[in-house]
Amino acid sequence: MSGVGKGVTSASIGKILQARGFRVTAMKIDPYINVDAGTMNPVEHGEVFVTYDGDETDQDIGNYERFLNIDIGRDNYMTSGRVYQSVINRERNLEYGGKCVEAVPHIPEEVIRRIKKASHKAKADITIVEIGGTVGEYQNILYLEAGRMMHYANPKDVLFVLVSYLPIPSTLGEMKTKPTQYAVQQVNETGIQPDFIVCRASQVVDDVRKKKIATFCNVSKEDIISAPDVPSIYEVPLVMEKERLGDKILKKLELKPKKRNMKEWQKMIKTLKQVNQSVKIGIVGKYFASGDFILPDAYISVIESLKHAGWAHKVKVEIDWINSDAYETKPSLVKELKNYDGIVVPGGFGKRGIEGKIMAIKFARENNIPFLGLCYGMQLATIEFARTVCGLKGAHTTEIDPKTKFPVIHIMPDQAEKLAKNQYGNTMRLGAYPGILDKTSMSSKLYGTNRISERHRHRYEFNNDFRARLIKKGLLLAGLSPDKKLVEIIEVPGHPFFIGSQFHPELKSRPLHPHPLFVGLVGAAVKVKK
Repeated sequence: MSGVGKGVTSASIGKILQARGFRVTAMKIDPYINVDAGTMNPVEHGEVFVTYDGDETDQDIGNYERFLNIDIGRDNYMTSGRVYQSVINRERNLEYGGKCVEAVPHIPEEVIRRIKKASHKAKADITIVEIGGTVGEYQNILYLEAGRMMHYANPKDVLFVLVSYLPIPSTLGEMKTKPTQYAVQQVNETGIQPDFIVCRASQVVDDVRKKKIATFCNVSKEDIISAPDVPSIYEVPLVMEKERLGDKILKKLELKPKKRNMKEWQKMIKTLKQVNQSVKIGIVGKYFASGDFILPDAYISVIESLKHAGWAHKVKVEIDWINSDAYETKPSLVKELKNYDGIVVPGGFGKRGIEGKIMAIKFARENNIPFLGLCYGMQLATIEFARTVCGLKGAHTTEIDPKTKFPVIHIMPDQAEKLAKNQYGNTMRLGAYPGILDKTSMSSKLYGTNRISERHRHRYEFNNDFRARLIKKGLLLAGLSPDKKLVEIIEVPGHPFFIGSQFHPELKSRPLHPHPLFVGLVGAAVKVKK
C-alpha cells in the first residue's frame, strides 16, 4: 500500500549493496499518466524532488540520493505519461517500421529500454527499480510485465522483492499474514514469483509468522525479511544487515562482496540515538492537512535536512507544523513564535496563507529568531523587508498582485512567455545553477567557499529595479548568479540568523553531508536556546 516503505526499502537495499563495494543506482516508476511529478498535488503525492539536471520527480528519488549519497538524473524516473509519450512519438516517426503498436509488448519494451539506459549511464553493477503503487492495481500491470520479461530473458540477473504490510489489529493483538498471502497470489498472477518478502510491521516478525508466509507464498523462510518500525528511516539498512539481506541478494545474483563497510553509517546512527538535547523549529506553511491527518511528505526534504543538521550539532530537532492561515484569522497568534528556537518558511505556490507567512517572517526578523526562507520563503522575506523596513506599502509579488505599485518580486521574462502559451509542465527554472557569494556574508562562511551550485524550481525572482532601495536599508544580497542578474541569497546582517535562498538547499542535504544553510540555522537555534 502507499506509504508502506517501498522507497526506503529500495534505498536501504541500495545502501547495503553499495557498502559491499558495488556501484548502485536506483530508479522510480510512477504509474501516473502525468509526464512528471511537477503537476501533481503535493498534499496527495508528496513533494516534488528536483534533480540536478532539472527533472521534477517523485520524493523517493530524494530518498535514493540521501541514502546512496549520489546525484540521480532524469533517466532514473519514469511515469506512464512519459513512457506512452515516447512510444507514441516513435510510432509517429515510423520507428516501429509499420508494425501495429500495442500495449504489449511495446510499452514493456520501452520500460526495459529506459531501465537499461539509466543503468548504463550510471555505470551501475546493480540497479534497484521501484514500482510505485499497489500490487493488483490496473496501472501497474505493464511494469510488472516488463519485470517478468527481463527475468525471463536473464533469470540470474533479475530479482523481485515484495514489500508487504502485516497488520496487528488492536482488538486481536495478533500479527496477521493473510494480506501478504493474497499479495503474493496477485504477484504470481502476473507471472512473477518474489525472491524476497520484506515484511513491514509495527514490531518484529516472529518465526511462526515467517514459517506461515513461507508455506503459503513459496518463499524460503530465510528470504522473509522482518522490517519493523524504527525511530529513524536511516536505521533500516542496519535492520536489513541484521537479517543478512545483502548477502542473500548477492548469493542469488552469484556475486561476491568486494568489501564490507558500514562504519560511517553506524557511527551516524549511534550519534542520533545518543542525542539528548533538542531545539524546537517551526515550519510555517500550508501543505499539511488532508482531512484530520497531517501529511508532512509535502516537505519531506526540509524535514530530513533539519534532522541532518541537528545530528551535526548533536541535538534533536523537534519540528512543529504551523499553519499560516491561522495568523491571518487571528494575528495575535503570531506571538507563539517566541516559543521556537528557529523558523523555516519553505517553498510553495499561491495566495492562500501568504500574509500569515509574511507576519511570521516579520516576527522572526524583529525578535531575533533564527529564520531560513526557501524559494517562496525568500521571496516573502524580501516583500516583508520592503514593506516594513523600506516603507514600500503594498509591496508584493506579481504572482499574487499583478497590479502592485512595488513589485519587488516579479516573473522572469522567459517564464512570462511560457505562461502566456499555457506551458506549465516542466517549464520552470529547474535544476542546478551556479552562484557567487559575497565573501563578507554569513552564507559564504557557512559554505566555506564563495562559489556554489544549487537546485532551483521557480518562475518568479527578485526585481532588480528595487535592489538599490533594499540594499540602502540594510538588506545584503549575499548571493548572485555569475552574471549578477539574479539574486540567489538575501541576508539581514546583525541578526542571529536571517537567510533566504531563491534555490532549494534541502534537495542537496544528506545524512552524512548536511547542507550548510541548515547547519547554520540549527547552530543559531542552539545558541538562541542557550
